[in-house]
Amino acid sequence: MNPSANLCEGPLTKRMIFYTIPIILTGVLQLLFNAADLVVVGRCCGSLSVAAVGATGSIINLIVNLFIGLSVGAGVTVAHAFGAHMDEDANRTVHTAIPLSIICGIILTIIGLFGAETFLSWMGTPDDIIHLSAVYMRIYFCGITASMVYNFGSAILRAAGDTQSPLIYLTVAGVLNVILNLFFVIVFKMDVAGVALATSLSQTVSAILVLFALHRRTDACHLSWKKMRLHKNQLLKIIKIGLPAGIQGSLFSISNVLIQSSVNSFGSIVISGNSAAQNIEGFTYTTMNSFHQTALNFTGQNYGAGKFDRIRKILAISLICVTIAGLGAGAASYFFAHPLLSIYIPGDEDAIAYGVTRLAYIALPYFLCGIMDVMTGMIRGLGSSVAPMFICIIGVCGMRITWIYTVFRMPKYHTLECLYSSYPISWMLTFICEILVFFLIFHISRKKMQEHTEPSESETVPS
Repeated sequence: MNPSANLCEGPLTKRMIFYTIPIILTGVLQLLFNAADLVVVGRCCGSLSVAAVGATGSIINLIVNLFIGLSVGAGVTVAHAFGAHMDEDANRTVHTAIPLSIICGIILTIIGLFGAETFLSWMGTPDDIIHLSAVYMRIYFCGITASMVYNFGSAILRAAGDTQSPLIYLTVAGVLNVILNLFFVIVFKMDVAGVALATSLSQTVSAILVLFALHRRTDACHLSWKKMRLHKNQLLKIIKIGLPAGIQGSLFSISNVLIQSSVNSFGSIVISGNSAAQNIEGFTYTTMNSFHQTALNFTGQNYGAGKFDRIRKILAISLICVTIAGLGAGAASYFFAHPLLSIYIPGDEDAIAYGVTRLAYIALPYFLCGIMDVMTGMIRGLGSSVAPMFICIIGVCGMRITWIYTVFRMPKYHTLECLYSSYPISWMLTFICEILVFFLIFHISRKKMQEHTEPSESETVPS
């Protein structure tokens, strides 16, 4: 049985919403991995442990995002092949993507094990938490190969139209993660080492389940253990689309690392409140980012099928849905900020106040990030990944870095409020640039498609 779907036929709005809901739930469960870490250490070990785990987030994302981008490349490649009914290309992509994910995981493990304390020191992590942060990072990176396999495998399943299986597998892993968190921290008193170990073990379970799901399939996404190898053409296409996406993600993270370093300069209490708020707003982000993935895969399959009119409708529906979701979730996280933050850092009113400040400046206008991400997914779905990378460098990274080293350095504006203001400004600038570039690429791609299409045909495969 293959729970896949043809994304090139049928009514769009209803299908896109039902496609997105499992992605949202899957993303929420992924966030619960880190949320469980913070809640357990916050209640059992104190705010310093919360700060120690939170201080690793930006640097982990910086290191990992370059490789996660390759999973985006694998998903788009499979989506194009599915839309064009090129089963052999889809199958070769699957057998290339999985060994590539393992290679990426091994590289990341080496980087994390030997560079953890150095990276944290570069970020200006306070002395009272840097040792705990380094312990968390090293154990986390020991399980990063499983995380890579899961991300590549779930990208393939979603590209084939299956968003339910990744949700089921992550549900199992999420429940296991919470149980192990409590066991390692409460019973064995392992502090941040316990939550890191729990995360690594639960990620391993999700990776195993995804691999067996691919192995059980009988369509073009069937995975045969004996056929796994790097196919040159598919590897090059994955890299062509995925590497710019990874570079974009890493550069995006660089600006966040600089902001985290700036936050670190305010001390451990601020870091604790900032970390808890980041985790809360992460639920809004993952809800919106699910529409990014929907836009990416729907556009990818319809691009492969040459259905450009349908792609226009995908854009409109995605922007409307992500705006509604972003406004609703962002407002809820702000208006319920105090009770939500109290779950992570109970009784620490100073840290909670700093968390509320972050949510006011980032969670409320977060829908701007959502529409920006949807445009990124639309452009990548058309097979272009370099354009959004450069737009991100200028609109997000360039703007935030400039802001930090100019406006934020002025004594009058050296405040958390000024620092956080760089987020919504960069989102809006980037969105404006991306929507202009999207329509340019859209018209160029449609013209090229028409040049390679018989006059009597309207849904042929791109040459």
